[in-house]
Amino acid sequence: MPVWTPPRHWLPPSRHWQLAPPAPVHDWLQEPGSLTARLVRQSGGAFGVQLLTQYWGRPAPEEARRLGLHPGRYALIREVALMGRGEPWVRARSVLPITSLTGPGRRLRKLGNRSLGHLLFRDPTLRRGPIEIACVGQPEGRVFARRSHLIFHGRPVLVAECFLPALLASDPLR
Repeated sequence: MPVWTPPRHWLPPSRHWQLAPPAPVHDWLQEPGSLTARLVRQSGGAFGVQLLTQYWGRPAPEEARRLGLHPGRYALIREVALMGRGEPWVRARSVLPITSLTGPGRRLRKLGNRSLGHLLFRDPTLRRGPIEIACVGQPEGRVFARRSHLIFHGRPVLVAECFLPALLASDPLR
């Protein structure tokens, strides 16, 4: 079952100013490349992925709308903690429609403790839509999150990432 509930309202780039994220988190929210690659660099290679849950379920209504899925359709929902130096730095939730898990997408079904981003960002077919942001409640308190609508081999994937306080505390630019 879900580790975190995605917010109902995400702000598009033209409205990011409404949340006024502080500079250190704003830089992470706007990362244009692979978040995994940046986390590996930030951790000095002490990076890992911890699978929290993976199940077939109904995406939240807003997620289904964003993916163009009919309400009630099932998708593979995967939630992980991206770990830096043994601490959770990012919590991520991926929604993968059934149609995205065929052909080249078959390998997305069984990632286990491997990074989805590592696989996606190595593929030249990957396209990312605008990054949306929100504030979400986590056990650590209210944190900033971003969401990306990705197209992998012509198929949609939705990825949301929450940036946790331990990541920001590790950032030398802070």
